[in-house]
Amino acid sequence: MPKIVDHDSHRAELALRAASYFSEHGYGGVSMRKIAAYLGVSKSALYHYFPTKEALFLASTEAAMQAIPAPDALSAATPEEQMAQLSAAMAPSFGAEMALLFDYLRGKTAAEIAADDAMQLALSAYRSTVAGIVGDDAADDALDRLLGRLLMGYFRGASR
Repeated sequence: MPKIVDHDSHRAELALRAASYFSEHGYGGVSMRKIAAYLGVSKSALYHYFPTKEALFLASTEAAMQAIPAPDALSAATPEEQMAQLSAAMAPSFGAEMALLFDYLRGKTAAEIAADDAMQLALSAYRSTVAGIVGDDAADDALDRLLGRLLMGYFRGASR
């Protein structure tokens, strides 16, 4: 009897597992062949789910964005405390994510970055989470402060 595969869930699992590979090796340092070997699938099977490395990166970004804590999952009472919890949740992987981000964006123009699906997805997910904490009107400033705080913490070698 043939094996029944839930293609959507298998695709999502591959994308999530590929996200950690991208984070560890960068965007430019991986090929579909290397990712397929890491995932334990053939290159043709990987291409069945993701026609290009860019498509796999977008799916991996979608999977990674689902890991952002939702505002209602943060236990703090005040928006400031919730933002601090969000910062603490993002801090451990921030350096790897920024290295991957800049590797992925290398050589792209500002217009290409602004039109990039993965970047718009990530920006929308982060902004939506922050807006759920501080409100829509304050979301952009709060997101700027959050990312600045994380970047400066990373520069200082702090994990907060």
